[in-house]
Amino acid sequence: MKSTTIRRWSFVHTWTSLICTLFLLLLAITGLPLIFHHELEHLLGEAPELREMPADTPHLDLQQLVAAAKQHRPDEVVQYLGWEADEPSGVVAIMAATAGTEPNSSYTFMLDARSGEAVAMPAANGGIMMFFLRMHVDMFAGLPGKLLLAFMGVLFVTAIVSGVVLYAPFMRRLRFAEVRHDRSRRTRWLDLHNLIGIVTLTWALVVGVTGVITATADLLIAAWRNESLAAMIEPYRDAPPLERRAPASDLLTIAGRAAPGMVPDFIAFPGTRFSSEHHYAVFMVGATHLTSHLWTPVLIDAQTLQVTAVGSRPWYMDALSLSSPLHFGDYGGRPMQILWAVLDVLTIIVLGSGLYLWRVRRRGATTTREVTA
Repeated sequence: MKSTTIRRWSFVHTWTSLICTLFLLLLAITGLPLIFHHELEHLLGEAPELREMPADTPHLDLQQLVAAAKQHRPDEVVQYLGWEADEPSGVVAIMAATAGTEPNSSYTFMLDARSGEAVAMPAANGGIMMFFLRMHVDMFAGLPGKLLLAFMGVLFVTAIVSGVVLYAPFMRRLRFAEVRHDRSRRTRWLDLHNLIGIVTLTWALVVGVTGVITATADLLIAAWRNESLAAMIEPYRDAPPLERRAPASDLLTIAGRAAPGMVPDFIAFPGTRFSSEHHYAVFMVGATHLTSHLWTPVLIDAQTLQVTAVGSRPWYMDALSLSSPLHFGDYGGRPMQILWAVLDVLTIIVLGSGLYLWRVRRRGATTTREVTA
C-alpha cells in the first residue's frame, strides 16, 4: 500500500476513533450491566415478584386485566399490555395520562394474570438499571441523544473498517498475535491494541451496526406508521371518532385465528403510536427463538372486533426487531451473555489503549517540534 494511501487511512482511523471514543466508552461501560439486566434486576430487588399460587390457578381474561390496571391507576389509560417469556403468569401493563403519551412519560408495572394484583417493576420506572438503559440509549436527551449516538456508531464502524485496512500491511512485518515485549511501552500497547482489535472485529461490527439501527428506532417506527400502518388503516381515514370500545377479552383468540402458529407479544390499544384511533393492534411473533423477535401486527376494529388487516413486515422493522436482542446478547442464553461481556471489556481496553497511543504520539510530535525549533 502506498505511503500516501496509508496516511489517508491513518487520518480517517485516528479522527473517527478520537471523535467517538468517549461516547463509545460510555456505551461500553453502561452496556456491560445491561447484558445481565435480568440477573441484576433480581439481585437488586428491581424485578417483579409474583405470589405463589397453585399451578392450575386460572388466568383472568384481558378485559378483567384492563379493569385491574385502571383500578390501580384510575386517572390513566392503558397504552399496552405485553407478555414476558420467563413469567407466564405476568402481564406487563404500560399506562399514561393519554394514549399518545410518549414512552418515557409512561408508567410500567406488572399484573398478576391470575388475580389482577399489581406488582411494581422498579427497573422500568427509574431504578438503577433504567438509569443505565437511558444513558446507553439516549443519554437522557431523547431523540437528539439517540441520533447523536447513532452518528457515533457510524464513526465507530468507519474506525473499524479503516483499522482493518491499516492492520493488513502492518501484520506483514509480524507474526499473527505477536506482541513485541522487548520494545518500548508504546510499541507493546500498539501491538496489544491491534491484536485485541482484530480479535473483537466481528463482534464490534455487529454491535456497532445493530447499535446504529437501534438508535434510529424512533425514525424507523415513524416510517412504519407513515407507510405500512397508514395503508392498513386507510379505510378509516374519514371515520368519525371512536365512541364505544368493545371489551378486550377475546383479542388474543381473534388474533390467533388471523395469525395461526404465532403467539402474542403485546397489544397496542387505540390511540397509541403502534395502533390507530380505531384499532386494537395485536403484535404476534413466531414460536422459534429467531422468529420470536419478528412482529406481525393484527389490526382489529376496536368497535366490532373484526380483523381489518394482517400486516406484512417491512425490512427495516425486521432489522430493528432483530437488532436490539443481538446488540445486548439476548439470543444465546448465559454463554452468549458471558461472551458479550468479555468482548465488551476487551473493547474498553481497545478504546483506552487507542487514547493512550494517540496521546503518546502527540506528545512525541510536540517534543520533536520543540527540539527542532
